[in-house]
Order: sequence, then C-alpha cells, then structure tokens
Amino acid sequence: MTRQQHTRAARLAAGLASVSVLIAACGSTTPAESPATVEEDVPHGYVEGAEETAEAQSRLVIADAETGGVRVLDLIDEEVHEVGQVEGVEDIAGDGRFGYVAGADDAVHVIDSGSWMVDHGDHVHYYRAEVRDVGTVDGVELTDAFSDPVVTAVSSADGRTLVLDRAELDGGTVVPRVEEVPVAGTSATVPYREHLLAPAGGGAGDGTVEIRDRDGEAVSTLDVTCEDPRGQALTRRGVVFGCADGALLVTEDDGRFDGELIAYPEPVEDGERISTFRHRPGSTTLVGTAGDAGGWLLDVTERTWRHWATTEPVVAANTAGEGSAVLVLTADGVLRGLDPDTGEETAAVPLLEPGAAAGTPAPVIEVDTTRAYVNDPTSGEIHEIDYNDDLRVARTLEVPGLASHMVETGR
Repeated sequence: MTRQQHTRAARLAAGLASVSVLIAACGSTTPAESPATVEEDVPHGYVEGAEETAEAQSRLVIADAETGGVRVLDLIDEEVHEVGQVEGVEDIAGDGRFGYVAGADDAVHVIDSGSWMVDHGDHVHYYRAEVRDVGTVDGVELTDAFSDPVVTAVSSADGRTLVLDRAELDGGTVVPRVEEVPVAGTSATVPYREHLLAPAGGGAGDGTVEIRDRDGEAVSTLDVTCEDPRGQALTRRGVVFGCADGALLVTEDDGRFDGELIAYPEPVEDGERISTFRHRPGSTTLVGTAGDAGGWLLDVTERTWRHWATTEPVVAANTAGEGSAVLVLTADGVLRGLDPDTGEETAAVPLLEPGAAAGTPAPVIEVDTTRAYVNDPTSGEIHEIDYNDDLRVARTLEVPGLASHMVETGR
C-alpha cells in the first residue's frame, strides 16, 4: 500500500469512527438527559472545529523572502494553501502548530497551519483544521517561539519575551497575557511544566536562569548558571539551554526545578560552540553546527557530547535521533549522512546547486519520524528525503515562488 493509499484508508477509518460515536450519542439521547450527560459523550481529546485523524498530518509553512508570500504545503495530499503576505520576510519559527513569520517591520505574523498533535504521554491525538492567518505580534525581532497548552512565548532579539494566551491563539486571536519577560541577549523563554524558564535579562544578565509562573511573576532561580546563553530546545527529558561551557538541562520533579550542566568534553572557543539546536520533536538527541566544517551532537539522555566534522562548510544539520544518522547539508549542495557515534560519512546525495546551498537565507533540514525535508531557497522546490534508505529522494515537492524559509508542523 502506498503512503497516499494508507492515508486515504486512515482517513476513512477515522471518519467511520466519528460516525459511530455520533450515532451512539444520538441513539442514547432522550429528552430527560441533561447537558452534562451529553457532554460526556464527546470523544477524549476532542478539539472544537478540528478533525481528529489516525496519523500525523504533517504540513510545511513556507515564506517567500522575495515576494512576501506565505504558503502552507500539506504533505499528505500536496495541496498548497495561500495564506497571505508578509513584507520583507526575514525568519520563521514554529511550535508544532503555528508558524511565526518575522517581517522587516519588527512584526511577527502568526500562521495557523491547521495541523497539530496533542501528546498525552501514553498516547497522542492528531488533528487537522483550516489554514488561516491569525494576526500579528508587533515590536518583536523574532528569535524563537515555544508553546504549551496555556501560553505561547515569542522572544525578541532586544532581550524580552511576549507571552500570548494559547487558548485565544487556538481560537484565531492574538491576545497578550504578559507584555514582557526579560531574557538575556538573543536567548528565549521556554514554557515548561506550567512555568516559564528564562535566562535572566535586564540587570540580572549574569547567567541566572529564572523560573516564572505563567503570568510572568518570578518564582525562583536555578542553582546552576548558564553563561552567555545561546540556543534552546524543548525535549522529553527537559529544557536545554546552550551555554559557553556546555548545555544546561532543566528538569522538574514534583514542583521542584533543577539544573544540570552537561559540559563540553574540553574547552571550546566561542566560534566552535553550538548556538542553535536542531532535533526531531520528541527526540532527546540534538545537533548543531560549530565553526566552518563541523558540529556537535548532544545526547540528553546519556548526558554526552560528540563532535563531528565534514570536509566542506556546513550550512544545515539535523537528526531523527536515537541512533539515526546526523543529516548535514554542506555548501557544495550535497546532503550527507554521518554515523552518530563515529562521525564517518555513511551516505551522500547531491541535492542543491552550490549557490542555493551557500546563499542567504540558508536552507534548513526539517525531520519527522519517517522523512526529512530540505528547502531550496532559490526555487520553490522542497526535497523529501527517506533518511533510512541511503538518503533517497522520495519526492520533490513544489510551491509557487521561493521556498526561502520553512518550518514543519503537525508533529
């Protein structure tokens, strides 16, 4: 069965299941039933206005730096949804559902991709809904964006974070909940375990990491500091902040937050440290470039670092984690697979023209549980890679205009 046939079958099964629930609910309803009784018939995980599906509904939010066009590409049926225009597109971030597109006017445009996952720990729910432009967050020079079920934190390069109400965002409206949380430099605030984690900004930019409640009020600080924080990631094991001497892992147990420094195996120069973490959502293996032709792999579970190197300058990297190859795109346009333990090259495929790979904006590698996606910023092409089959190009997808900036949702 092909991936498309499997998807049609899964949709049909999900649709029949929904019909069965509806028939059961209607068949059991009597005039004597109370509204509370009817409400209990709503399926677990229900989200108003969305369709629950049997599998992930992966989509790509893509922004054209030349025309400002923003599009959402459905990776299931390959349909392209035109969303709107953002003048002077400069960057993009994602939180699994929303794409945050930074424009030249210091405004972040929030795009609802209509695709997301709800993780209940022992099981997950997948949803799809209409694609839409939710609105803008003004006065923000985007560095990163993170969400939990209650809040969304959009951080700015001027050292502050704007916290949005997630329920309002899900409903299609941008509503600030906290006007400003100060953060250090270009780091970001990360919602975690009903709190906000923020490398301290303002006068406290001394490596302190603050624990704040969802209304932005300071609760405590970690005992372990993070000097010169750059880069952050949310994993199943906790939140990771990149520091001058390694990575700070923040965990929570019964309301207590603890920090643990995972130090580099040896001192590294400023230009050789990792400053941006990339990983598959849900994975605890992170990678990032370091210097002109190398990078680092951080195994959060094992608390270990591994250095990898290439013969060509690196422009993008990512990994599916858990023993999977490190995916590296070099400036010559070649996508390479590196053994995560030894750093040896295990596969290579010419993918982009050198000018496309080494240009500005640079391509990115987005990874999910079965495929990787690499955009060509000089065209509208996105290459779907089967990273478990010697980097085989499974599909070449295309959108109108340029695929300058890209982020995957639905995972």
